[in-house]
Amino acid sequence: MAVDLIIRPAVPADAGAINAIYNHYVRTSTSTFQEEPETLADRLAWLERHRGAHVALVAEEPDGGIAGWASLSPFHARSAYRFTVEDSVYLRDDCRGRGLGKLLLSRLMDAARAGGFRNVIACVCAEQEASIALHRRAGFREVARMTQVGLKFDRWLDIVYLQAGA
Repeated sequence: MAVDLIIRPAVPADAGAINAIYNHYVRTSTSTFQEEPETLADRLAWLERHRGAHVALVAEEPDGGIAGWASLSPFHARSAYRFTVEDSVYLRDDCRGRGLGKLLLSRLMDAARAGGFRNVIACVCAEQEASIALHRRAGFREVARMTQVGLKFDRWLDIVYLQAGA
């Protein structure tokens, strides 16, 4: 599946597809701790912030559909953190388990190096074992675990921070 996909920078025309993928996880999963769906206006503003080194990528299928997306975001607003970014990788639900996450994360790591970043951080809900395994296979190591820091679906959730050099 991943072989015939084009990985490219996201453009405003992708905002609806990116939102559909993300909002699926907002409504159904602990992959994100966001509880309200993202609006199209919010996603367009997000895309505007994800130009240059803080990239947003999409995986485009031959028919033009978007199978997944990934991004690098500032890890923290304070300037001393400017060489560290946080990654996000989200796949359309019917595209999981086919190597697309690995491909997108690999391209993100390439973008992080090209952008001059030193570290990439992943903040993952501890129950998202597939995401943790994806990052570990890409060379990330667990550096912190925080207990009961998020409340979603009436459950207290733990998070795991993983880190890799860019």
